[in-house]
Amino acid sequence: MGTSPPAAPRQVGILVLDHDPHGASAVKQVLDSEGWRVRVVTDAKMLLSELKSADWSLVVANAAAIGLESPAFFTLREIATVPQEAGGRIRALFIIPETAERQFTQQIEAARLPYVVRPYHLHDFLEKVSDLLVEIKVIEAPIRLVRREFGALRKKKKQATQLNSMFASREAFSYTEEEIAEYEREEAEAAKNKPKTRTNLGDPYS
Repeated sequence: MGTSPPAAPRQVGILVLDHDPHGASAVKQVLDSEGWRVRVVTDAKMLLSELKSADWSLVVANAAAIGLESPAFFTLREIATVPQEAGGRIRALFIIPETAERQFTQQIEAARLPYVVRPYHLHDFLEKVSDLLVEIKVIEAPIRLVRREFGALRKKKKQATQLNSMFASREAFSYTEEEIAEYEREEAEAAKNKPKTRTNLGDPYS
């Protein structure tokens, strides 16, 4: 009697709740770049409707948009803290605007829910997202190459904005298409030149 084939991996679906169109666009752009299915909703009612009607792996919610006394927050808190071994299939990551950090941080920490304070660095945000997706086993390994891959761009942005804090400004975590294209060209050129360098050096044992 043959064994059953392994179950197909779940598609990564991320629901973004944000009433700030610029913030929502920045988050969606970053998550889209990973090839994940991303949908943006602008209020808690739409969020609850989506949670009932579709299969989502992660909710990224602006704390100011959801409110911490709303039914949507209590629903997220309940479903996002179920261990994966007990059937937990969804996680939540809260975005706290810097101007409202005192207002929201204490309650979110008390609920033992993960969060980032906006503005934040791109790699910090992506690593938190990937860690949560690994926790519910919808991706195999966390993203740990972001620091290296975007290091040059991040350094250039940091020098330009002269930041000394641990969080970048919005301009520092939002990369333009031109900057990403420049980085990809540099990587392609470096990869193309590697074999040539070895050929020019020759084999000392030949």
